[in-house]
Amino acid sequence: MIKITPYGAAKMVTGSLYLFELDNGKKFLVECGMFQGENEELNYKPFPFDPKEIEYVIITHAHLDHIGLLPKLIEEGFEGEIISTPATRDIAHIMLMDAAHVQEEEWKSQIKRAKRRGEYVPEPLYTMEDVFYTMSRFKISVSYEGEIELWDGKVKVKFKDAGHILGSSFLEIKIDNKNIVFSGDLGNPGKPIIKDPQNTSFENVDLLIIESTYGKRKHKSIEESIEELKEAILETFSKGGNVLIPSFALERAQDILFYLFQFYKEGILPKQTIIFLDSPLAINATKIFKAHTECFDTETAEMLRKGEDPFHFEKVKYTRTVEESKKINDVNSYGIIIAGSGMCQGGRIKHHLKHNLWRPESSVVFVGYQAKGTLGRKIIDGAKEVFIYGEKVQVNSKIYTINGFSAHADKDELIRWASEIKGKNMALVVHGEEEESKSLNDALNSIGFQSQIAEIGKTIIV
Repeated sequence: MIKITPYGAAKMVTGSLYLFELDNGKKFLVECGMFQGENEELNYKPFPFDPKEIEYVIITHAHLDHIGLLPKLIEEGFEGEIISTPATRDIAHIMLMDAAHVQEEEWKSQIKRAKRRGEYVPEPLYTMEDVFYTMSRFKISVSYEGEIELWDGKVKVKFKDAGHILGSSFLEIKIDNKNIVFSGDLGNPGKPIIKDPQNTSFENVDLLIIESTYGKRKHKSIEESIEELKEAILETFSKGGNVLIPSFALERAQDILFYLFQFYKEGILPKQTIIFLDSPLAINATKIFKAHTECFDTETAEMLRKGEDPFHFEKVKYTRTVEESKKINDVNSYGIIIAGSGMCQGGRIKHHLKHNLWRPESSVVFVGYQAKGTLGRKIIDGAKEVFIYGEKVQVNSKIYTINGFSAHADKDELIRWASEIKGKNMALVVHGEEEESKSLNDALNSIGFQSQIAEIGKTIIV
């Protein structure tokens, strides 16, 4: 008997965390993610289990909503080992360091105002020192198709390529005679740089745990999305404005650079164009990309072999320092500004929005998911004005949402992937807002699964 309890990413997208309890009392976690958007306050609550009893944490990939509470888990008593692919381990380091830095900086900026008003500001969840200690717990790395055995083979875990971000995996977990597939976040096939998601090799699956970020939606094709990006850039430049692209530092920023490199090679970009990658985290992530070419698809590997580098070309300017970032404010037109964070919750993109969002000649191009409660979600939902760093800013720029660049599979692809499983039994739908999860849940039931939607704290037994 195996008990599985979701403690996050159930009827919501963020906070991925799942407790596995075996019949011999052993316990492990899959994921330990941070809550974002309207659920951020949940990050400050104690874990609803004793971290001292957890012996392993298995990580599918290095987005913060899957790894962001690892330092907190250690602070509350976890003494075990963290397991991931090598690329996930390397990316987790920079992601957690950046998260700690952002928390510390935001706390410093808020505490002065709060003291004057007599308000309470919670301390950062963790510091950069905590992250160094956390990284020492990444003791086991498993390559794709590699298998790790826990507790003398009682649990066997195989990592397969999920095609979501560099190093991302879905898991095939065998516990005694039970087969469980945990999708992690499945990728959108046909994207550049990394390989497409693999199919699961288990013929009989007792439980499929599957994400539903886009569980009721179909993406535009990559080709349509590339054309839409090109049109957004050229239309904005014709009006004399800048193009702002709020981008997740990991994968999305590199994908966008890849497409812009194609535009550059084809002579589509005007000569005056300057592309700013204004994100130290994205710059560091790009370095890690080039260190893990084993994750690349054939096209990108061949491009690099021929000496073409989609991450470094004539039009691209990397801006690491705050001073370099501030100088971008002097650029009024022909600028393409790729900056974090992807949901506009922090980072340098907020400064660029403050300087450009009120300008009708500029545009903002959203290329990733915007969770409820985030600044990005408010903008794409049609807000006429927003508050940025305490100041009211009019939303006059043209807003584009290009979902074909998503790193997540859409509903059709999720169903196609799940339907490849020959022996279908139970399914648990996770990692999606309620409407998305319901739509995918209904579709899974229609193709032979006994599916249900996960609820926080509700245990299922396999």
